[in-house]
Amino acid sequence: MARIEPFEKHPLQYEQWFDRHQFAYESELQAIRKLLPQRGDGLEIGVGSGRFASPLGIKLGLEPSRKMMEIAQGRGIEVIGGVGESLPFRNSQFDFATMVTTICFLDNVEVAFNEAYRILKPGGCLIIGFIDKDSSIGQLYQRHKDENVFYRVATFYSVDEVVSRLKKAGFKSFNFTQTIFHNLAEIKGIEPVREGYGEGSFVVVKAVK
Repeated sequence: MARIEPFEKHPLQYEQWFDRHQFAYESELQAIRKLLPQRGDGLEIGVGSGRFASPLGIKLGLEPSRKMMEIAQGRGIEVIGGVGESLPFRNSQFDFATMVTTICFLDNVEVAFNEAYRILKPGGCLIIGFIDKDSSIGQLYQRHKDENVFYRVATFYSVDEVVSRLKKAGFKSFNFTQTIFHNLAEIKGIEPVREGYGEGSFVVVKAVK
């Protein structure tokens, strides 16, 4: 069962995070843009309220939460109801797909990666943005996860764990960007985006079919 209850009950609280942490949000967007294809048919899996799809120019999203879906539609996203483990799309349909802060709410990451692989065209790419479990913010979130309405149902992953599962699904040719080098309360401007991983708390992985 999709972990949608917090998003159904607390949509306003979810939205307020982005307003409260505007610089962190902008930093994450920049890290994704560095690896996002310039053109092609794209899909965001777990589009949420459209906070990432909309500024990134992604017009189609998949989302299990009705409350999130309604907000995303208000941002001009075409949203289809569904879960990452059972994508309602044909084989080799998309040039790219994104999952941003989605994998921690999936019931089965391996199945979702297999599904993403299936719906991508040969040479297409999957772009995943997430908080690295091994990073300073990742460790903080894990220590306090029971106090957060969203993260208490989340499963956090390290970069190596994500890459291992992507390889198992058949993906190759990995590229990485990272950002968020300070704790959220200390961020006073847009953070730099660097290649690789291991320093920044927010990591973007691009993997090719």
